Formats: sequence, structure tokens, C-alpha cells
Amino acid sequence: MDYECHCVDNNNGQPSAILYHILSRTDNDEPTHNNLNCNLVAHKCHCDTRRTVCLKTPKETCQVASGVLVKTIHFMKSLPAFQQLPLKDQLTLLQNCWAPLFILGLAQERVSFDVTDTPAPSMLKRILLNHRESHDSDREQPTLAGVEKIMSCLKKFWSLDLSPKEYAYLKGTIIFNPDVSDLKASLFIEGLQQEAQHALREVVFPLHPEDRGRFARILLTASSLKTITPSLITELFFRPVIGQAHLLDLLVEMLFTR
Repeated sequence: MDYECHCVDNNNGQPSAILYHILSRTDNDEPTHNNLNCNLVAHKCHCDTRRTVCLKTPKETCQVASGVLVKTIHFMKSLPAFQQLPLKDQLTLLQNCWAPLFILGLAQERVSFDVTDTPAPSMLKRILLNHRESHDSDREQPTLAGVEKIMSCLKKFWSLDLSPKEYAYLKGTIIFNPDVSDLKASLFIEGLQQEAQHALREVVFPLHPEDRGRFARILLTASSLKTITPSLITELFFRPVIGQAHLLDLLVEMLFTR
């Protein structure tokens, strides 16, 4: 099983043009740097963590995030073992792992971001868009607490300073998760996860022979990714791009477009 990292842009297996432009359109902007300043805007309210926030520079940040997401799906498609799984298992694993893989992608590319308070809609806008607000009420609105969880995860991975191979094998342990329910090939997937963990261990020890706790620390840090919901990621990074579309539907199309 080959876990060679395919994070660099690759034209092979490019998703459909329409979908690719939805997720990675540039609107003819100049290229932006991934390392955007992250400043959580100060607020006097004691309920800071519950207040809703949005990206301060959505066009630039969403462009970078979309690029990371496209690379994430390309990585999954590049794994022969993943391609061998039953179609239903591929869909189930995609639904389960795309969010933590995306956060790992942000960490690997050192992407940070800036948020600010969500502007309150005017009374007229509330009246005119009342039906839409009720439709969107079930969505998880990004809060400062949610953003702080994301940044906490990113900072933990940055402190580990993982190599590209460590990132690649760690992604393998996350993709092949036998604990996901309703898997047809759960035993095979369990074996793939064990292979990925063994490969990660074999990479970690030669790189850091003096740090015997690094392997366990990497897995422990990866477990913190579970605290970040796919809904939070979708609403914060991709709702400004995809509008009312369902992100998972777009990811499925990307994954199975040859």
C-alpha cells in the first residue's frame, strides 16, 4: 500500500471543470499567500466564545481553503487501497474523514485565517429574508469557540512540525477508520489502518530517535480533530463559495470524477 504524499497540484484526475471552479475559483485575483494573519477580534462581552463570527477576508481565505480541499480529495483518490474498497464504503469513509483531513491540510500548508463578528442584518433584510433565515436556522453558525478549536488543533500540529511523510501516513490512519458504522469491509479497513500506523511509526522513529513519545503524541493530537464538526468547517470556509449547495455532494462528485 503506497502512501506517498500527493499534496502538490496534479493535473491528472482533475475534477470536472464546473466543480473545480466552484471550489477553487480565483475570480482573476492575484495569487494570495497561505499564511494569512489570524486575529480573533477583541470583544468586551463575557460571552465572547458564543458570539457568531465570519471570515474577515472571505474571498482570499475561501480560495486558499478550496485549494486545500481539492488536494485532500486528490490524495484520497491517489490511494490504490481506497479505490479497491466497495463503493458504499468509499462514500461512508469520505463522509467520515473529509473534515479531519481538511484540517490536517490546513496545518500542513500552514494556513491561518482572520475572523470578525458576523454583521447583524438590518430590520428590512430580516423581513425580506425571513423565510431564508428559517431555512438556515438548522445550520451550525460559526462561533468564536468553534474557531478557537480549529486554531488550537492547527497550533498543536504546527508545534509537532510533521514531515510530509508523517502527514501522509497520518492521513492514512484517519481515512481507514474501521470504527465507522455500516462498513462492508471493516476487517480489511482495520488492516489498512494498522498498516498506516505501522508505516507512521517506522517514519517517526528514525526522524526523531530521541523523542520516544512522538508517535503517541501525534495520534493523541490527531484525536483532537474529532472535536471539529464538518458543519462548522462548511459554514465557515465554504458557504460563501457554494451558496445553498450541499458540500458533501460536491465532494462525492470530485471523488468519483475520473
